[in-house]
Amino acid sequence: MEQRLLAVDLGLRTGLALFDGEGRLLWARSHHFPDITRLKSAVWELLREARATELVAEGDTHLGRIWALAAEKQGAAVEIVQAQTWRRVMLLPREQRSGAEAKRRALLRAAEVVRRAGLPVRTMRDDTAEAILLGVWRLQALGWGAAEE
Repeated sequence: MEQRLLAVDLGLRTGLALFDGEGRLLWARSHHFPDITRLKSAVWELLREARATELVAEGDTHLGRIWALAAEKQGAAVEIVQAQTWRRVMLLPREQRSGAEAKRRALLRAAEVVRRAGLPVRTMRDDTAEAILLGVWRLQALGWGAAEE
């Protein structure tokens, strides 16, 4: 089975980024769930579509458990972290002075990752940008392919 990493910025507005075993970004997007019931019913399908062997998620631990249970049932390894964990590595200290500044910098860095992947650079939400950088951070930790900041 091909290695794939799904990075998730947890929330009812969820950022998603999928990387292959070479560390290449395959796609990134944002998905809005109107409520937790709809999120629970969609998680299984999103994971199955991604064919993820690894899941990394950041944010709300309650939502993280929903993703983790579904991912583990599908055989994926799971890591749930807080934003500070990956931001320490992916952003400079001055870029983390406020949440708004960190999100702005994440948008700029994520656009570079998208560009390097050869994907069209479109306007993206900060949750998608943070999912992309979370994924790059995890790829570096896993030592997969060409993961770069």
